[in-house]
Amino acid sequence: MLVASVASHAQDSVEWTTLGNDFAHTRYSPAQQISADNFDQLEVAWTWDSSSFQAQSGRSTPSYINGRMYTVAGARRHVIAIDPKTGETIWSYREPNTERWQYSMRADYGKGVGYGVVDGKDIIYIISPAFFLTALDGETGAPLEGFGTPVPIEGFPDTGVVDMLADLGHPYDPYEGLPLERGYITSSSPPIVVNGVVVVGNSAEQGYNQSRIENVPGDILGYDAKTGAFLWKFNVIPQPGEYGHETWENDAWQYTGDISSWAPISADLDLGLVYIPTNGVTIDYYGGHHPGDNLYGTSLIALNARTGERAWHYQLVHHDIWNFDTPTAPILLDVMTEQGLTPIVAQPTKQGLVYTFNRETGQPIWPIEELPVPASIVPGEKLSQTQPFPTKPAPFDMQGLSEDTLVDFTPEIRAQAIAAVARFQLGPVFNPPLHRDNPLFKISAMICPSGAVNITHPSSG
Repeated sequence: MLVASVASHAQDSVEWTTLGNDFAHTRYSPAQQISADNFDQLEVAWTWDSSSFQAQSGRSTPSYINGRMYTVAGARRHVIAIDPKTGETIWSYREPNTERWQYSMRADYGKGVGYGVVDGKDIIYIISPAFFLTALDGETGAPLEGFGTPVPIEGFPDTGVVDMLADLGHPYDPYEGLPLERGYITSSSPPIVVNGVVVVGNSAEQGYNQSRIENVPGDILGYDAKTGAFLWKFNVIPQPGEYGHETWENDAWQYTGDISSWAPISADLDLGLVYIPTNGVTIDYYGGHHPGDNLYGTSLIALNARTGERAWHYQLVHHDIWNFDTPTAPILLDVMTEQGLTPIVAQPTKQGLVYTFNRETGQPIWPIEELPVPASIVPGEKLSQTQPFPTKPAPFDMQGLSEDTLVDFTPEIRAQAIAAVARFQLGPVFNPPLHRDNPLFKISAMICPSGAVNITHPSSG
């Protein structure tokens, strides 16, 4: 039984230094200047216009650090420092042009910046759509001296940049990037700086837009925050001899990929662990070319931030073909249970389920049951016979769709609802997708829920 909770590593100041405010990603601030008593008196003090940076999506959450705001804007992912009192732009940085960023499907989806301190200076870290890691002086916007190595592309600074494609281990061209027939890797979430290590996630093309089964894995990378030196790489598709390699049948590990961590990352500074949420393997809705449970697809992974070694993991969806990619950062809390104060990590999912673990050991706080789920009738598809369901907390969204769950305000409205779904296959939360000209004579299968949480409504602690 939970009787009280407090945020893990929440800052005491009103600063907002990570995408989720604190390393625990609680999205909570103790600021008290605005309250229910004065909210109706608020007026617009200034407006910062991002149109000159061609910004459209507006997905970035600004950081507030030592009296300045930092954000990203536009498809080029300009890094911007803003005076919060006046709205004045203090400085901006734009990465030089490459073919790599022009192809990125996540170009204007930048969610924010990373932050660290090097030799007493505030440093802003950014992952670009082209998959470069750049470190900038928070005061001046100048690239950090001694960080990274020169990039052999005209216009790049002599220092301050790391070309992370070089550390993934695939053939590539510095300007063009990876051969598109092999795959593509980019980023939308910022890095997180944990005890002097910059931990880097990534993203790929949207799984429902991909036209090939080949791709590169979204391996997690670690770099020294001061020098940019490459420290480690964690293989999200286990290689021969690594834990979980047997979950990839038919040698699919050799050619397919994704399993990126496009959602934000959380961290426990005391434990030195980072918590990585992942999505599924290429491609969405069909996985006949990669049979098996496919670790570490759609999982929560705890890694040692200094070494990149796996501390523990839990796969939230086996052989994910539902686009149930984990879309939001895990939340870290210290909760009072019957066993005393317990460090937990809670991961909300698109399925409307919350998976909760002891964040040090990976043990579930409440039992998680492997329950039978329907089989697929798609030729060549082989789904897992079971999926994990937490016994607590209760789902926060519908779990599947049937005629009994349709709207019934009036008999007429209910009849319209039944008619509207008559050509679709209804079923539970893990309702298998259908193929064209299927023997059920249905247009497709309805998956409900398909986004109980997502980018636009992240969870908070």
